[in-house]
Amino acid sequence: MIDAPTLLTILAMAGVTYLTRVLGFVLLRNGTLSPTVQEVMLAAPGCVLIAVIAPKFVSGHPADLIALALTLFAATRLPLLPVVLIAILATATLRYLLPA
Repeated sequence: MIDAPTLLTILAMAGVTYLTRVLGFVLLRNGTLSPTVQEVMLAAPGCVLIAVIAPKFVSGHPADLIALALTLFAATRLPLLPVVLIAILATATLRYLLPA
């Protein structure tokens, strides 16, 4: 069973996520974004992924570094979804095979 603080944290995070999406729609529904803002919005998901992945560049764990290399290789040849799946599977498998 999940404890109350954890449940409240999950619900609060879900609420904030939903609220940002709704507010974005409400604020921008009648407006037009400039080309510069459109480019920033298109680049944002990639920036978030880099922020999550970047700490692995300084990791001393061989499994993380090998998984990162495999992910970078896949990213040069495949669309985003297969790359994410490869990254998850490679990291999980390598961490299992090469424990810290």
